[in-house]
Amino acid sequence: MLLLGITASNAETPTIVIFGDSLSAGYGIEVDQSWAALLQTRLKEQGYEHRVVNASISGETTEGGATRIDSALQDFSPQLIILELGGNDGLRGFPAARMKANLQKIVTRAKDTGAAVVMLGIRIPTNYGPRYSAAFEGVFRQVSDELEVQWIEFFMEGIALNDALLQEDRIHPNAEAQPMLLDNAWPIISATLDD
Repeated sequence: MLLLGITASNAETPTIVIFGDSLSAGYGIEVDQSWAALLQTRLKEQGYEHRVVNASISGETTEGGATRIDSALQDFSPQLIILELGGNDGLRGFPAARMKANLQKIVTRAKDTGAAVVMLGIRIPTNYGPRYSAAFEGVFRQVSDELEVQWIEFFMEGIALNDALLQEDRIHPNAEAQPMLLDNAWPIISATLDD
């Protein structure tokens, strides 16, 4: 009976799934320093009962995300999906149309289960050229508009060009940057939870 009670209690706790790549997986830092862990702490401090499940995988592309979204939805039954994918597509020069189709699939699958979705947009280095950069960055806006998803334009705002907030690879945010990542994402997360 006690075990059943615990299971039922956990099942009733609303879940937030962070569905991202290395920027959300805590690459190169301690897991408890990651913005995902900080999100759990902030939710508790502000009176939210949600548990955070970090289903992010370093190196993940939107194609990989589209392949595993169904299992994540089935395993965790999230109330909210925080979608942070696309950076690896851009770094590999994948077609913007393919990235868009994958993001649309992820968002649609999530919304079909009743989950809310917010997207954390990303930009790519300027050496990919203005045409590709514009097409890549435009995908997030298009998916947001077409599927009515809240988003932020640049998850790495204030971090991407600041070497003091980056690891030695000058790509991944360090531990000091994690609170800033949370602050960048928090407005749309809290607004969606309160909606």
